Amino acid sequence: MKFLFFIFFTFTLNVLYSIEYASIKTGAERTELYFPELKGKTIAVVANQTSLIGETHLVDSLISSGINIKKIFCPEHGFRGTADAGAHVANYTDSKTKIPVISLYGDKKKPSAEDLAGIDIIVFDIQDVGVRFYTYISTLHYVMESCAENKIQLMILDRPNPNGFYVDGPVLEVKHKSFVGMHPVPLVHGMTIAEYAQMINNEGWLVNGEKCELKYILCDGYNHTNLYNLPVKPSPNLSTMNSVFLYPSLGLFEGTVMSVGRGTDFPFQVVGHPTLKTEKFSFTPVAKKGASMNPPFKGQVCYGFDLRNIGEDYFYNRKVIDLQWLIKSYNKFGDKKKYFNSFLTKLAGTTELKTQIISGLTEDEIRKSWEPKLSQFKEIRKKYLLYEDFE
Repeated sequence: MKFLFFIFFTFTLNVLYSIEYASIKTGAERTELYFPELKGKTIAVVANQTSLIGETHLVDSLISSGINIKKIFCPEHGFRGTADAGAHVANYTDSKTKIPVISLYGDKKKPSAEDLAGIDIIVFDIQDVGVRFYTYISTLHYVMESCAENKIQLMILDRPNPNGFYVDGPVLEVKHKSFVGMHPVPLVHGMTIAEYAQMINNEGWLVNGEKCELKYILCDGYNHTNLYNLPVKPSPNLSTMNSVFLYPSLGLFEGTVMSVGRGTDFPFQVVGHPTLKTEKFSFTPVAKKGASMNPPFKGQVCYGFDLRNIGEDYFYNRKVIDLQWLIKSYNKFGDKKKYFNSFLTKLAGTTELKTQIISGLTEDEIRKSWEPKLSQFKEIRKKYLLYEDFE
């Protein structure tokens, strides 16, 4: 009888949690819609390792089609996507294409008029993960600003948002604006790059309320109820789909003393600290190229939470940021005055979250405090959606 119950229970779990990834054609893959428009033009490309047409890089595809690429701009982590988070990325010439690569994450974050001299169109093709503090949308903002100032069209090759099936989190207060949060949006905004660009443009968020001339190539087969399996990791520390789904919740730990597994084979899938010895799970960060050469607590055993088996079903069914691990680790930490650092305010977009956790508020109480701003944002968001929504 117990054996039969086990079979039934296992089968039921598989049915409940067998969520399929959608088959989607990205904007970049719909070459027939934009290659003809680029022919005979001088273009610049904003791209990284995620800018693929099938298994071929966008830049290689454009060059092989006779399209003239004069410049490549790259975001955080560089053109090939190997630089550590926060690492300075310098300008260089790409060894394969011999095209100048200009970093937008280092000495400057915005293309200059000199950079754009002779450029007819900028093509933006980067896979985002739909989280406010993931800096690709900040790079998008500055590229749009340069396009507006220099009267250059921006063509966005849209890609699905892997966290685009929900909207949640505190809305950023403008006084806490930074490169990890430039706009008054929730932590999870539920929009694709093209949708987000429309919002930046029409909400007057560019300098002096200027507008960029936008064109976008939409995905085929995508809507906001889809799950999308990323074909390549969007940055060194988001190495699995599990880490992409956990990132909105675990990214907040960068504003604390805790490790999120940088320097392990499972970054953003674990949380720990050397002093949390009451927890049975442990990991030891080491130096790893592209995944933090000098990770927090390098060589020290960290004890904490193993979230590697949470899975996409957990977030797809709940559709919220999970604060339980942040609250639990704070409550278990010894010297609470040392738990948070100043970066939390930039990540959360408000000082309130830190105060709420210190005050002992529950996750539900904290979530309720995000209203009415969260609902107000959802109304703004609706104006710019280009795909069927989840509501």
